[in-house]
Amino acid sequence: MSHESIAVLVFLAVFLFITGLQQLKAGEQEKISARMNRIFSNRVRGALETVNKNRSNARTGRKVLELAGRLFTARKITARVDAELARADIPLKGEEYLGSMLIAALGGGLFFTLISGKPAIGLLALVSCGYLPYFGLRITKAKRLIRFNDQIGDALVIMANSLRSGFSFLQAMDMVRKEIPDPIAKEFGVALQEMNWGTPTEEALQNMSSRVGSEDLELVVTAVLVQRQVGGNLAEALDNIANTIRERVRIKGEIKTLTAQGRMSGLIIGLLPIFLTAMIYMLSPEYIGVLFSSKTGLLMVFFAVLFQILGMAIIRKIIQIPV
Repeated sequence: MSHESIAVLVFLAVFLFITGLQQLKAGEQEKISARMNRIFSNRVRGALETVNKNRSNARTGRKVLELAGRLFTARKITARVDAELARADIPLKGEEYLGSMLIAALGGGLFFTLISGKPAIGLLALVSCGYLPYFGLRITKAKRLIRFNDQIGDALVIMANSLRSGFSFLQAMDMVRKEIPDPIAKEFGVALQEMNWGTPTEEALQNMSSRVGSEDLELVVTAVLVQRQVGGNLAEALDNIANTIRERVRIKGEIKTLTAQGRMSGLIIGLLPIFLTAMIYMLSPEYIGVLFSSKTGLLMVFFAVLFQILGMAIIRKIIQIPV
């Protein structure tokens, strides 16, 4: 049998395997849809059908990512990744995200290995391409958390004023959802939806706190839970928390200004060796090539990178002052 025939048979086997998994999943979804039809009203059912129709176009590619993630990852890891994706508001499952990391790593490593012909460069590209999705996740999560913390002070003021006007706690949350944009509007909307579907208020608030991962929100949720158990003036408590959060934001801004020089020093220390290495390589490749071709040179490069990372970590620890 020729190599072409073997390749065709392997392709068909993989295609039929993925198709079979999709059919099994489709059968489960049909059972779930039948149950949902008996529970929800026509309006909710129409909304669910619209959402499923919008997602059907991207389902095939996401199935491949999910399959790759399930083959090479454990269930505990995917649960942690699910929490991180929820905090970053990325509409992917843990298996799909891990599958994308795996495909990016293998694809990048294979691509640069074929181009350069050197396995070492391919290994470096494999690690770098596999780290890129994780780096993007961290950046996205950090930006969303900063936006949420910037909005929570205004949200508490709206809730406190709504409570003084005679609104209930749920109506005050709904007012925040309507008046303030995302991400806080989305999180409050999800919490309200959980409450409307029968989830206890305490559990819905704790779920929102775990999804966001904000210390300020944890403080608010704790105050609300204590007030619901022992009573008290919730509007006044929210005002006090809002003032505390504003002061914390102000102090963080002052710290960021005072540590600007340290952050710039860390950036220069991190980028200067890379910039100099690239410039020397462009001007005189044979001069710096000895550094990467001999055992002594590679050992020096290893320790240089190690101490470089250690120095940046120390500078980062110095300029990060908890408030």
